[in-house]
Amino acid sequence: MSDYNDYDDEDISSLEDDRGSNNQQHDIITGAPAGIETLAPDAPIYRLRLLYSQETFLAVFREETLNPGTMVIVPTRYGRDLAQVISAMTGKLPPVSEIAWIVRAATQEDLDKSHNNIKLEEEAFNICKKKILNHKLEMKLVLVHYLLEEPKILFFFTADNRVDFRELVKDLVSVFKMRIELRQIGVRDEARVIGGLGVCGRGYCCHSVSDKLKPVSIKMAKDQKLSLNSVKISGPCGRLLCCLFYEYNFYSEQQRNLPQEGMKVNFNNETWKIAEVNPVAGQIKLAAEDGRQINVPASQFEKIDNYWKIKH
Repeated sequence: MSDYNDYDDEDISSLEDDRGSNNQQHDIITGAPAGIETLAPDAPIYRLRLLYSQETFLAVFREETLNPGTMVIVPTRYGRDLAQVISAMTGKLPPVSEIAWIVRAATQEDLDKSHNNIKLEEEAFNICKKKILNHKLEMKLVLVHYLLEEPKILFFFTADNRVDFRELVKDLVSVFKMRIELRQIGVRDEARVIGGLGVCGRGYCCHSVSDKLKPVSIKMAKDQKLSLNSVKISGPCGRLLCCLFYEYNFYSEQQRNLPQEGMKVNFNNETWKIAEVNPVAGQIKLAAEDGRQINVPASQFEKIDNYWKIKH
C-alpha cells in the first residue's frame, strides 16, 4: 500500500499556516516602504533586498542609473535603512502604492557604519538572550538589527503564544539607552531569515527562491499524490514545504490534460483501468482485471468527445 494511504488518517492540520494570528504573520519583518502616489511611465524602478531579512521590494530612483549590488538608503516601516539593488525591474509592475522612493545611494560612511553594526548586533543578541532567560519568558530570539539612520534596535522573536515582554523592554532600554522594538514573527519568517538546507539538499525556497511566503495547504500535497506523512511534507520550520506551492500549478495543469485515475479505457481490444497517473514521468499505469499492469506514455492518450482513448 502506498505512503499516501498509510498516513491518510494522520492529523497534519498543524502543518498549515491558518492556525491563528501567531502563525499568519507573514512579511512582518519586511521593511514595507511607504508607497508613492504617482509614477512617471519612464521612471527607472529597481528591485531591492533588505540584507537583514532577505526580503525584497521595489523602489524608484531618478538621479542616476543603479547597477546590481549597489547599496542605497530607503525608507522602511521602521525607519531609513540600507538595502541592496538586485536588478532593474521589468515586466508587470505592482500598484504604485507598493513602490518606494530611494533616498540616495549609500556612502562609504554608511557602509562602514553598517559593518560596525554587525558586531553590535551580535553583542545585543547575546545580551537579549540572557535577559529572556532572566525574565523566564517562553520566546526564541531570532534576529537583532540596528537601524542605520535611527537610534533604534529591532529584536525579532518567535513564540507559541503571546508574550508579555514589557519588563524585558524596560531592561533592554536601560542597557542600550535607545529605542527598543520587539516583533513577534512566525516560524516560516524565521526560516526565511536564517536560511539553511532543505531535505532536497538545496537552500530553503523561502530564503533563496522567493522571499514571499505563499500560503501552502494540505490539498496541494493531496493533489500532487504525495505521502501525507508529516515528516515527508514539512520543512525544517515545521510547516508544509514551500515547494508544494511552487509546483502546484504544474500538477494542476497536467491533471487537466490527462485522464483521471479509476477511469476505464480500451487497449488492444481489452478493457483496462487507469491505476496511476504520473505527470512528472509522463507515464500512465494501466491495470487489467487479471492483475496485469503496463505503463503507457501519457502522450499516447487523447480526448475525443469527452472520452479518453489510446492512440493506435
